[in-house]
Amino acid sequence: MTSSALIFGSIGSVAETSDLQRRAFNAAFADAGLEWEWSLPEYKEMLRKPGGRNRIADYAAARGDDVDAEALHEAKVEAFERMVKQEGLVPRPGVVEVITAARDAGMLLGWATTTTPRTVELMLSGLFPTIPRSIFEFIGDATMVEAGKPAPDIYTLALSEMGVRADEAVAVEDTPEAAEAAVAAQLRTIGFANEMAAGRSFPEGVTLITNLLDADVVVHKDAA
Repeated sequence: MTSSALIFGSIGSVAETSDLQRRAFNAAFADAGLEWEWSLPEYKEMLRKPGGRNRIADYAAARGDDVDAEALHEAKVEAFERMVKQEGLVPRPGVVEVITAARDAGMLLGWATTTTPRTVELMLSGLFPTIPRSIFEFIGDATMVEAGKPAPDIYTLALSEMGVRADEAVAVEDTPEAAEAAVAAQLRTIGFANEMAAGRSFPEGVTLITNLLDADVVVHKDAA
C-alpha cells in the first residue's frame, strides 16, 4: 500500500513517557502536601481516559478531596519538565529508522498530539537533535481543536494542513483510545502500545506491533 504521509499520534507513539508522567504526577502531589500516590497498576487503568486534568479531578472526586486540578496539573508539567531535562528522552524502538525511511520515500511526516503546547515543546526539546522539529509538516496540540481524542478532530486537521487524504496516510498510536481517533478519521492505523497499554484491546482493524520496524508503513511512491 502506497502512503503519502506518516502521522504519529500521541507523544507516547514517539517516546516512552508513561512512567515518567506517573512519577511527575506523584511529585506534584507530594509538593502540594497531598497523601496521593499513583501506583503503576492504578495509573495504567487511569490512562483509559485521556487528559491529565481529568484524571486529577476524577481522583479527587472519588476520594472526596477538594483540589485545584488546574494548578496540580501545572505542577505536574513542571515536574515532568525537570525529569526530562535530567533524564532525557529516547525514541521508541524503530521510530528513528522509520522516520528516516519515510523521508527517503518522500512521505510527509506529522505529529497529531493533543497534549498541551508546553508539553509538545518539551518533547521536541528532549528529542532534539535525534528528531528535529523541522522534519514535521504538521505538529498538533490541544489548543488546535475543540474535542480531544478519541474524537478524530486532530487527525482531520492534520490531513487538511498536510494536504493529503485519509486513504493516503497511516497513523501510529500508542493507546486504544487514541487509536479510536485515527480510525474514526478513516486512517490506516498502527497500534504501537506504550508500556501502560500493553495487552489491551485496540479497535478493530488496527494492526498491532511492538517495534515500529515490524510495521509496513513506508512504501516508496514509485514502487506500486
